[in-house]
Amino acid sequence: MSVLRLKLPTDPRWVNIVEKNIEEILTDHAWCEQKAATNAITIITNNSEHQDLVQDLLALAKEEIDHFEQVHTIIIKRGLKLGRERKDDYVNELYLYMKKSGTGSRVSALVERLLFSAMIEARSCERFKVLSENIQDEELAVFYRDLMESEAGHYTTFITYARKYGVGINVEKRWREWLEFEESVIANYGKNETIHG
Repeated sequence: MSVLRLKLPTDPRWVNIVEKNIEEILTDHAWCEQKAATNAITIITNNSEHQDLVQDLLALAKEEIDHFEQVHTIIIKRGLKLGRERKDDYVNELYLYMKKSGTGSRVSALVERLLFSAMIEARSCERFKVLSENIQDEELAVFYRDLMESEAGHYTTFITYARKYGVGINVEKRWREWLEFEESVIANYGKNETIHG
């Protein structure tokens, strides 16, 4: 996971918390996928002049909706219920940082949104890895291993476009700052049965 450059790894004991309430982690995960699809559509809506970005994020949004469906299928198969959408405090903290970090230009807004997206994908990927390696449930271990690879691809997509369209912005410096900020945020999480909790 060093490729993701996250500064603070998730304590594997978080999985013990998750295992006590599988319905909650699956509900939270389903809504994370829905929000990821919505986020990709928002980026497309605000940056439709970039044809390659639109094409790749359309594919990404479809994949996220497919993941939502996969999680929902597991919920149904296990006789569980998809609960109401959950608030994601971790993502909200990153969102506020994104909003105050832009310079006001469209390029800056795009770069910050892409780095915000990459950050969430990187942490989700890392959490899926921890789940796949530590959860006792065989079906979920395989499921999260497969999703981990997909999330890593999404992370790469967002970082690549930030570099491509971040003309006049030191994207590497901004990414290092994002990583440092995320470290300070994630240190307060890992105690709840949610993907970022």
